[in-house]
Parts: sequence; C-alpha cells; structure tokens
Amino acid sequence: MSSVCVHGLGYIGLPTAAVLAEAGHDVFGYDVDVELLDAIERGELHVDEPGLDDVIASALDGSLSVTREVVPADYHLICVPTPLEDGRAELSYVEAAGEAVAAELRPDDTVILESTVPPGTTVEVLGPVLERSGLDVGEFSLAYSPETVLPGNVIAELHDNDRAIGGVDAASVEAAVALYGSFVEGELRTMSDPTLAEFVKLLQNTYRDVNIALANEVAMIAADYDLDSREAIALANHHPRVDLHQPGPGVGGHCIPIDPLFLGQGSDRLDLIERARAINDGMAAYVTDLLETELGSITDTSVAILGVAYKGNVADARESPGLRLAETLQQRVRATHAPGAEGAGVGGSDTDTEIDVRLHDPHVTDSHLALESLPDALSGADAAVIATDHDEYAVLDPTEVAAQLDGDTVIDAKGILDVAAWEAAGVTVVEL
Repeated sequence: MSSVCVHGLGYIGLPTAAVLAEAGHDVFGYDVDVELLDAIERGELHVDEPGLDDVIASALDGSLSVTREVVPADYHLICVPTPLEDGRAELSYVEAAGEAVAAELRPDDTVILESTVPPGTTVEVLGPVLERSGLDVGEFSLAYSPETVLPGNVIAELHDNDRAIGGVDAASVEAAVALYGSFVEGELRTMSDPTLAEFVKLLQNTYRDVNIALANEVAMIAADYDLDSREAIALANHHPRVDLHQPGPGVGGHCIPIDPLFLGQGSDRLDLIERARAINDGMAAYVTDLLETELGSITDTSVAILGVAYKGNVADARESPGLRLAETLQQRVRATHAPGAEGAGVGGSDTDTEIDVRLHDPHVTDSHLALESLPDALSGADAAVIATDHDEYAVLDPTEVAAQLDGDTVIDAKGILDVAAWEAAGVTVVEL
C-alpha cells in the first residue's frame, strides 16, 4: 500500500479519500478550507451521499486523516473545482493545487489530476507548475484519470465504474494503474496521452447534454402536434439503434451543463454543442410559456416549484433547473411590466405587480434557499411545477394536492405523474 495525499475534499475528493483508506492506503485529506476540515473531523459531512457517513467514519478511525498542510506522499490526487467563468474553465484551483504539490514533490512520486478540465490541461498547465519543484516531468509521474460517478451512488461507482487513465509516459500509466487497481473493480482503460483521457471525459457528458437537448426539442415539436413526447420517445427507442433520452425542465448538476463548453477552450468549432446548451438552458423559458398559456398570465399569481435538486432523490442543487425556472418566472413578470414594455401601465412600471414563487424540496437543506414545507408551497397556489423527479412527488395524492391548490394546473416537467388519476381529481396536467 502507498501514502496518498488527496487535494480537495469536496463531492469527489472526500469519498475518494475514504475509499482509498478503505483499500488500505495511508491517506491524508487536504483542503484549503480549514472550517471544512474541522467539520469532517467532527463527523459533520457536507456531502449528502448514501452510505458515505459510515465509510468516512470507518476511514477516520483507520488510515484517513485530515491535514491542514500538504504532506509528502507517494501519490498526490488533485480533486479541486474547475468552474466555468465567462465561458472558460477557471483553472486557478488546479494551478494552486499544483503549486502546493510542487513544494513537497519528490523523485518518483506520482501526481494524478482528477478534476474535469479542458483538453491539454494536465500537460500544458499542471505539468509546468509541478516542474517549479526543480524536478522535470519524467522524474516524477504525471497522469490524468477523471471521476465518472453519479451523485446518489458515488461509493458504489467509485468501485464499479471503468476508469480512464492517461499518463505522460509508460511509468506514469503504470503508477496510476497500481493505485486505482487497489480499489476499482471496473476495467482500467489506459492511454498514453492525458489529453485523450481529458477529451474522453468531456465527450461522455457532452453526449448526454446533446441527447437531452434533442429530447427537449422533440418535446416542444410534439406539443405542436398535440402528441405525447414521452410515448413517442419510448416507441422510437424500441429500434435497436435508437437511444433517445427524456425531456425535462433543463439540465443541472456540476458536470453536464458545464463540461461540454470546456471542449471549446482550445477549439473554435463548437456549433451543435453550443446549440444544445442553449436549448437545455432555454427550457425554463419554455415551461414559463406553458404556465402563461394555462393561466392566461403569470402576473399576480403564485406558483409552487416542486424540486430544486438538479436530479431526483439527491440533495445537490448545483445548476438547479428548478431555481433557474424560479428566476425566469420572476424575470418574465418584471420584463412584462417594465417601463415601455407591452402591457405596462401608464407611467411605467407597476410596482404592485409580482409573482409569488414558492420552493419546496424534500432533500435539499441549503440554508441560503427560502424553502417552504409542501403544504405551505401548495396552499392557495395557482399552479405547481414538478421540476425534479423525487420519489416523494411521484406518490403525491392528487386529491389532496387539488384541495390545497387554488388553481387546477400542474406542469409535470419530469413525466412522473399518473395523468389519468390527476385529471380525475380535477387537475389539468401538462407534460413535457
């Protein structure tokens, strides 16, 4: 077994550190956020993930320790954020992590970047930063191996998923394989170029984003023909070479809405990919259009948005379609009643005009969000929107919801309701 320093204890770094410790490695978890480290030591986890509490607790009792300083180690795993800012990947966190590693880097150590990055980052950005240690690439090993886990199933997928590993040379690939082979049960797919591994990771999420955009466009076209888009997609998918995804109110999470644009960092040929991003981001406006059609106007109405997590049965609200919808509804009303806008009152903006948007989510606990209980969110609302496919929403009693709503409209943007049962209860259900 080896010593491993994991840089960045977020959604990926912390579970990875725990799994490595579980595999018998001597693991040091480092993060620049001292309050985060204190919380982890107290057992207060910031990652809501099934089974993670037990794995972390066991690891902390064993070979995992958190550290407030970077320590020498056989392996350094960099798992830091790479947010999208002004259309480009912000790589300062990767560079800072590289500088921290360089201060402790020794000959024959191995550095592996796991963060999602634009192609070329490992070789062109991280490598030169690490060489500030006085060592050249080759005197230490350098590789890229992206995580490909799904929130809600992270621990299992860290073990079970195949792993792409790209190294700058054969020794780097061999060193990375030795580490991941100690806990990964899936296939280790090696390649002699970190840039190829970076590109492959981006392709995986780009495929999903473009496919979802196709499904969303299909849903809008199907509505023009008064057809059920989900039934059409299900029937089309019976063909052995067709695999359409499902439509929805937008795409969320930290990966799919962001990663495709990383492909354009070193290329100006993005076209279909950018259009797919625009379609998916525009679904909030389309759902708003549906509400306006059903209600006549969304001005001076109340709308309950059920679900601010970006996907069902998780607590992750990053890039939330539900929150984007809430913002779009408010912007639409403000724009409609701005000075000079069509429908604005004489003299300009009508300051008494507003929309009451209520948010509910049974999983998300973010204190920065004004979340309401389900009864409070529904009580007297003119309409409700199912924005996340939580199990709790699929089993809602339509009679009870109908009694709580003031209106009779529910937009089922995730296709989880029994439409016949809801309409029998007097609720008009509009599906994507």
